[in-house]
Amino acid sequence: MLQSVLIQHLGQHIDETVVVQGWLHTKRSSGKVAFLQLRDGTGFVQGVAAKTEVSDDVFALATSLTQESSLRVTGVVVKDDRAPSGVELQVQNLEVLHLTHDYPITPKEHGVDFLLDHRHLWIRGPRQRSILKIRAEIIKAIRQFLDDRDFTQVDPPILTPSSCEGTTNLFHTQYFDRDAYLTQSGQLYMEAAAMALGRVYSFGPTFRAEKSKTRRHLIEFWMIEPEMAYTTHEESLDIQEQLIQHIVHHVLTKCQVELKAIGRDIPALENAIAPFPRISYDEAIELLQNDGHSIQWGEDFGAPHEAAIVEHYSRPVFIERFPTSIKAFYMKPDPDRPEVVLCADLLAPEGYGEIIGGSQRIDDAELLASRFAEHELPAEAYAWYMDLRQYGSVPHSGFGLGLERTVAWICGLEHVRETIPFPRLLYRLYP
Repeated sequence: MLQSVLIQHLGQHIDETVVVQGWLHTKRSSGKVAFLQLRDGTGFVQGVAAKTEVSDDVFALATSLTQESSLRVTGVVVKDDRAPSGVELQVQNLEVLHLTHDYPITPKEHGVDFLLDHRHLWIRGPRQRSILKIRAEIIKAIRQFLDDRDFTQVDPPILTPSSCEGTTNLFHTQYFDRDAYLTQSGQLYMEAAAMALGRVYSFGPTFRAEKSKTRRHLIEFWMIEPEMAYTTHEESLDIQEQLIQHIVHHVLTKCQVELKAIGRDIPALENAIAPFPRISYDEAIELLQNDGHSIQWGEDFGAPHEAAIVEHYSRPVFIERFPTSIKAFYMKPDPDRPEVVLCADLLAPEGYGEIIGGSQRIDDAELLASRFAEHELPAEAYAWYMDLRQYGSVPHSGFGLGLERTVAWICGLEHVRETIPFPRLLYRLYP
């Protein structure tokens, strides 16, 4: 029985007869030769069925195939330097598993709503397949980086009794006879885990009930949230930039075919080399004001502000020490300047916005209690979190990396809806 070979491995089988199991992406015929663009999820390869080299039945079948029909193709692997995969398949035989009729996504242009309605089929296309492959490699790189540096993965709950930063943008649900919320962050639980395991990270879905309809927002997205005991703000920044550098290097090494397929500007990614520039919130405000933006100290940055800041840099840039009043209750104030906190946002270049937000956490019980009061948070709901400051409190820091925004930047995408297999948007819950 002939060996079934994945398209990505065909280069290892030059001059061998193999079986490729996949789908017909496109087809064209000159009358004497049928050119079949085949895909199997690992890549694309051209199958060539010459009328003089196959039976009449096989050639008739090759010329009658329809888009996305499922096939088993037997043929000889031939080296072809002109082909993106470096090989071509000289077809000997075809077996049709399912002949498709009226496939809805054709080579013509389709509107975004139509494509999102057919997202379950849209992801079969070369561009979408490449984006999802890059996403998978980014995930692999993140895990590799953290696992190799003695981080332990810990899985926080998705249903929570309270929020990380207030309940304004949370999805509410009933937990039997109690209120519960879909998590917007696993951070607080990761802080507890760090006190048990030293260095930890979570990797899971998070939910924000924000009525935002922008190219940078999803309702459901994935976050990687490391927390580190005995780690200062500065030490955390070093880890963050090393992580980003590692991710980009990994993608550049492993995904050249996919980056080319989506038309990504490779030199723009090659600039992501640590150390990254670091500026203070104060300096960012001054920069924006000099550029003509009417923003004042104490105001948070919006997308236009972030885009304007990164125009001055060709690499990711940290903005540090935001005003205490606009940041979360758990962030540690700068001892030398308590009106700002020891935090930083990492902005991706090319206008992709914040991809990491992090800070040193408050480790003093008295200060944390005052923050609860300032933010009107119920002390009883956070009693367990306060315990972390009562029993062996230590300096600790952490950050959250948004996977989809990172994918959007590395792939050079206009909208985050392409960064996740099935996006959940303000007006979209299907399919």
